[in-house]
Amino acid sequence: MKKEFGLVLLALFFLSLNAITGAYAVEGDKKQIQKEETNVDKTINLLSEEMDVSGDGKVDTIEINGVQYEEDSSFLKEMILLIKGSNGQIYTAELDSGFDPILKFDDLNHDGIMDIYITIPTGSSGGIAHHFLYTLKDFILTDIGVPDSLMITSEFQNNYKASITIDNTGQTYNFNLISKKKDYDQLGLFVKGKLNEPRELMIDPYSSLKPVIVKDELYGLKGIQQISGAYHADSIAFVESKWFYENGKWNLLDTKVINRDKKAKKSK
Repeated sequence: MKKEFGLVLLALFFLSLNAITGAYAVEGDKKQIQKEETNVDKTINLLSEEMDVSGDGKVDTIEINGVQYEEDSSFLKEMILLIKGSNGQIYTAELDSGFDPILKFDDLNHDGIMDIYITIPTGSSGGIAHHFLYTLKDFILTDIGVPDSLMITSEFQNNYKASITIDNTGQTYNFNLISKKKDYDQLGLFVKGKLNEPRELMIDPYSSLKPVIVKDELYGLKGIQQISGAYHADSIAFVESKWFYENGKWNLLDTKVINRDKKAKKSK
């Protein structure tokens, strides 16, 4: 009898334990669901401006909205251009991820209507950013695009020298890097003035691409690209380029290479 009573108590104990475990499991599931619900991506408004970008003489509302990588993060993993047209329609375009977007209005394609120019910093070294250019003329959202970075060929040379050639123009510039001798020798880049092995310089895409007046009081874009040596912080020069939109494309007007210390020497 005692044995049977003990078995009954043991069975009741395991039943109670299962009930408690089940209750905790249900509670845990509820908390997990609540956590997932609070982590659902939320779109936040980053910028909102009013401007006539369609050409009908009425203002449109231009917004940039984004989704944070995580709560309280300044990095936006998604960004969207949203335009509420004066005609009651909504137009959208996907943008890249990044930080703190910048919104400007300039007539960069010279059709008499303000275009939408967006810059999105990436937060990477060198200040590299994404750039977007749109027009909503006649309520048709069109991606005009921006000019590609200059194509630049580069190389280190013996006796602590280097050269670059801007492929777009064929211009070649030479640099004397003797001031960096100690650093380069420690890195093994040169041995007794001789280049240890063939090596290119580091050529960045645009760190800056801004609307400026470039021709006949009309706006274009001025880009700046950094040229670095053995590592990214080893800045050697900057290359400026000016662009003008005409006949449906970006045309290169001018380039200028500036050494960190002085103007680079241009080859004849």
